[in-house]
Amino acid sequence: MDQIASASAFGALTAAATTFGLIFLAEIGDKSQLVCMALAARHHHRPVLLGAIAAFVVLNILAVVFGAGLAQWVPERVLAAVVAILFAVFGILSLRAEEEDGTEEIQERSGHGIFATTFLMIFLAEMGDKTQLAVAGLAGTLPAIPVWIGATLALGTTSALGIVVGRKLLRRIPLHRLHQISGVFFLILAAFALTKVF
Repeated sequence: MDQIASASAFGALTAAATTFGLIFLAEIGDKSQLVCMALAARHHHRPVLLGAIAAFVVLNILAVVFGAGLAQWVPERVLAAVVAILFAVFGILSLRAEEEDGTEEIQERSGHGIFATTFLMIFLAEMGDKTQLAVAGLAGTLPAIPVWIGATLALGTTSALGIVVGRKLLRRIPLHRLHQISGVFFLILAAFALTKVF
């Protein structure tokens, strides 16, 4: 009995570790990490991180439970159009940011607003993305709960890394320049999303 429990625990740990490694490597430099980086350069990091983790918790649950089928509930072109509009609006708002009078402190409008913005941007951008499909595929061959745990930890870690990099950029580059850089970045993401619409 103990041997069966040990084998089961080892199998679960292996599944979680395998999922973590694969998803972590797949997500490094991906758009969700870059979104976290850009948002963290402009806002306080806590609501950005919590919004990203919440989005990944939900996305991974959907991936594990429904597999890739959920992404087909919403046509890819419609989803891509929504993502493009969201990124374009955020990009334009960032480009319109002006230099603060004598202060470079981050002006956090609302923790709830930044949480919701991060959640929505990552949720829409990652729905049906390669990472979610990979989680769905892994859940089809490995135990579902360890896959969910491994994937969520991996995506939370990559988001945290993106936030750390974003905060370090803030110390080296003036805040209004970061606003402009992140604005250009979001417009590029919007253009990329539009390529899936047409």
